[in-house]
Amino acid sequence: MKAVILAAGQGVRMRPLTYEVPKPMLEVHGKPLVAYTVAMLPAEIDEVVFVVGYLGEQIKKYFGDSYLGKKISYVQQDELNGTGGALWLCRPQLTKRFVVLMGDDMYCAHDMIRCLEHEQSMLVKEVTVEERRGYGAMTMDAHGNLTAIEEKELSPGDHCLVNTGLYVLTPQIFHYDLVPIKDGKEFGLPQTVVTMTNNSHPVRLITTDYWLPVGYPDDLKRAEIHLRKHGMITD
Repeated sequence: MKAVILAAGQGVRMRPLTYEVPKPMLEVHGKPLVAYTVAMLPAEIDEVVFVVGYLGEQIKKYFGDSYLGKKISYVQQDELNGTGGALWLCRPQLTKRFVVLMGDDMYCAHDMIRCLEHEQSMLVKEVTVEERRGYGAMTMDAHGNLTAIEEKELSPGDHCLVNTGLYVLTPQIFHYDLVPIKDGKEFGLPQTVVTMTNNSHPVRLITTDYWLPVGYPDDLKRAEIHLRKHGMITD
C-alpha cells in the first residue's frame, strides 16, 4: 500500500526558518518533522510517494530511494495549485487504495490504523472557534460519513470538526473533476472528496484528539510535546 505525503509548499508562515529549509524538514529534537510521520506509518504501507517542490532536493537527499524498509519515490510539483493539484500529479502511481498525509503536520500511528479500517476515510478533529485557524467545518450524516464543508463563522464557545489532511482513498477519487478554490488558482482535495462522497462513494469521518498542524515557529515546541506523548521521543 502507498502513502502520499504532500511536501511541496514554501512554508511562508514559518519564515525565516524556511528560507533555506523546506517546512517538512524543520527539525524537532534533531530529526525532520516528516521523518517522524514516515516512522509512524503502519506496516502495510510499504511505499511512500513524496510530492516535492520548494527545496525538494533536501527531502530527496535525506530519504533517498528507501527509508525504514519502505520504498521511496518522488513527484515534482512545480505549480503550487493546491492539495488536489498535488495529488493528481500522483495519479499514474495510485492504482489501488492509498493514504494521503500532509508533510508538515503531526499525527499518531493509532489514528492511521483507525482510518485504514474503512474503505475510505478522513481524519478530523473537534476544535473551538479560537483553534479553527480558518479551516472549513466538516459535516456528516447519521452514519458518520462526510457530507459537506461549511465556511460559516462560529460564535465564541462553538465547536466544529476540521480536516487534518489525513485521508484513506481509492482511485475512485480520480473519476471526479477537481474542485477549484481561491478564485480558481488552486484545487482543493477535501472539496473534491465531498463531491465523491455525495455520489455514492462514502468517506467516513474519524475523530482524533492528537493532530497538530505545524504552521508557525512556536508550533515546533508543541510538536516536541506531541511526539514525546506518543513515544516518538524518549530521552
